[in-house]
Amino acid sequence: MADKIKEVAVEEADRIKSLASDAARSGAYLYPIRGMAYFISHRSLWKPLTSKLAPTITLGLGVTTFMFVFTYLPQMAVMAFTSGPLAALTAAVLVLSESSTLFTILSKTFLIEDALVDTFDGVLVSKNTTNLVSGGRQIKAGSDPIAKLGKLVKKPFAKFTPKALIRYFMYLPLNFIPVVGTVIFVILQGRRAGPAAHTRYFQLKEWNSAQRQKHIEEHKAAYTSFGVATVLLELVPIASILFAFTNTVGAALWAADMEKGNVTGQGTAPNLREQARRSE
Repeated sequence: MADKIKEVAVEEADRIKSLASDAARSGAYLYPIRGMAYFISHRSLWKPLTSKLAPTITLGLGVTTFMFVFTYLPQMAVMAFTSGPLAALTAAVLVLSESSTLFTILSKTFLIEDALVDTFDGVLVSKNTTNLVSGGRQIKAGSDPIAKLGKLVKKPFAKFTPKALIRYFMYLPLNFIPVVGTVIFVILQGRRAGPAAHTRYFQLKEWNSAQRQKHIEEHKAAYTSFGVATVLLELVPIASILFAFTNTVGAALWAADMEKGNVTGQGTAPNLREQARRSE
């Protein structure tokens, strides 16, 4: 039995290693960086964020403080048996991850869902893919991409489901394995977060479940690469409010490239590294 468990563990590790290698080659992790640059250089995209900033920061501070006060020391004590001198650091990363997950669930469910939708759609409009957006909401006249957004026709971004939280806690024990376990945990979280970032795009495309899964499978490595980058950026709960918006911008830029056919066989834009270095 022990040999069988070891065999399965080795196979899973090899599969994750291969996926990580393909993900790195795809370059999709650069889209969040492009998202930051595009967000900074396009002030109109700040409106959805600024409208939700105060309550979201308050929520983030409350969640993070609560988690560190009540869960950090117990988890560090457990980590001391598995991580040795790295226990303090590993426990801190774990608590930040837990805080970020809780904060993300609460904020996206109750505070910023509509603001993220506006941000995603606004980027698509600014990238001249208005026809795609018009299938999901009314579009007004004007030059400001956010001001042009009218009433939603299709309500996007599925609300929180228990399945996501259950899966998160299933993977959580991986963090008890020093360094390697945390890396695997982040990759697995990224594998889920990548496709989730394009939920709105899939809805605007009016793809059914089979079409979505086919697309995700064809670009599995790229979505994992993108997802890992977003998970790492959103690891710190307070700062994650900003990164939630810049990551949404990055996801929309990627969707715009896909919509225009401006992607390689790996599903990302050519010269992506060069594009990520400059603000558009």
